[in-house]
Amino acid sequence: MDPEISDLDYQDRVLPHVSRTFALTIPQLPEPLRAPVTNAYLLCRIADTIEDEPAVSAPQTIALMQRFKDAVAGRGDPWALANDLTPLLRGSTLPSERDLVANMPRVIRVTAQFDPAQRAAIVRCVELMCLGMPRFQFSASLRGLARTADLDEYCYFVAGVVGEMLTQLFCGYSARIAANRERLESLAESFAQGLQMTNILKDVWEDRSRGVCWLPQDVFARHGVDLAQVSAQPHDPRYAAGLLELVGIAHAHLRNALAYALLIPPEEVGIRRFCLWAIGLAILTLRRIAANPRFTSGAEVKVSHSAVAMTQMFTDIALRRDWMLRALFARAARSVPLAELDPMRDRRAASTGAAPADAPPNASPEPGRAQHTAEQTGTYGSSRP
Repeated sequence: MDPEISDLDYQDRVLPHVSRTFALTIPQLPEPLRAPVTNAYLLCRIADTIEDEPAVSAPQTIALMQRFKDAVAGRGDPWALANDLTPLLRGSTLPSERDLVANMPRVIRVTAQFDPAQRAAIVRCVELMCLGMPRFQFSASLRGLARTADLDEYCYFVAGVVGEMLTQLFCGYSARIAANRERLESLAESFAQGLQMTNILKDVWEDRSRGVCWLPQDVFARHGVDLAQVSAQPHDPRYAAGLLELVGIAHAHLRNALAYALLIPPEEVGIRRFCLWAIGLAILTLRRIAANPRFTSGAEVKVSHSAVAMTQMFTDIALRRDWMLRALFARAARSVPLAELDPMRDRRAASTGAAPADAPPNASPEPGRAQHTAEQTGTYGSSRP
C-alpha cells in the first residue's frame, strides 16, 4: 500500500483484499457508517489472523491478543505490536493479511477518530473477541468442541460480539432504528451466530486441513460418529445426519436474522441491503449443504456468482416490502432442515460478566445467545467470510 494515502483510504483499499463478502456489503451502508464498520471489520480480521496463525503457540496467542486489545483501546503501542507480530506470520497467512497486520497502527488511528459511542462499541467488541477466542486455542483439535454449548460460546466470541457492536452503531446512527433497540439487541447475537455457523459448516473440511474442527462432539456422538475419525468416513450417513442437525440450528438463527433485518426501517435501504444480502447468501449455502451433506470441500457447496447476483437483484426488488422479503426467504429455505430454538436468555454474564457498552452502572446485561434443547442438538481457526 502507498504510504502517502490517508488512513481512511488505506481501509477502503485493503478491505476487498481481506473479505469479498464485506467488500460487497459495507459500501451499501449509509456513508456515516461505512468507515466505522470497515474499521471494526479490519480490527476483527487482525484478531482472527492472530488466532489462526499456526506458528504462534497458544500462550503467545494470548499474549498477543492482550497487547492487541490494549493497543485498540489506546493503552498500548500498535507500532511495537505490528513490528513484533508481522515476522511471526508464516506462509499460511495471506499477503493481504500480512499487509493489514503491518499497517495495524493506521487502522487503530482511524478508530481513535470516531465519536465516543462508536469508539466504545468497537473497543468493546475487540476486547471481548480477544478475551474469548484464545480460550479455544488450548483445546482446538480434530476432535471438535465437546458440546453444542461450546459451539454457541465460540460463535459468540467470534461473531456474536460483532452483531452487538453493529447494533450499537446502527442505533447511534438513527433514532428510528434506536426505537427498536431492545428487540434488535435480543436478536443481534442470534443473527451473527446464523452467519457464523453457516461459515463453519461450509468450511469444515478446510478447517480440518488446518488441524481444527468447530463441530460439537455431542451431536455426532448421538449418531455414533467420532469426529476425530470423520475424515475416514465423510460419506457415512450418520455423519450426514449430525451435519443436518447443525444446518437446522443455523437455519433457525437465520430466521432470527431476518426478523432483525425487518426491524430496520424500510427507508434505511443501505442497512437493510447490508443485512439481507448476507442472510440470503447464507440460507442458499445451507440449502446446498442440506442437498449434499456428504460434501468434502467448501467449493462443492459454495453459492455461484449467478446466485449472488440473483440474491442482490431480488432483494433490491423486495427491499421495502416485508411480506415479499419473508416470501423470498421462505422460498430459499425450502427443503432446509429447521430446528426449534429455546427462548433467548442471558448467557453473556456467565461467560464474560460484561454489560452493554452504554449500560448504566449495575445494569443487567441484555439477553444473550440462544440455547438449544438437548433433544434437538443439545445446547469468528474461525471460518472467514
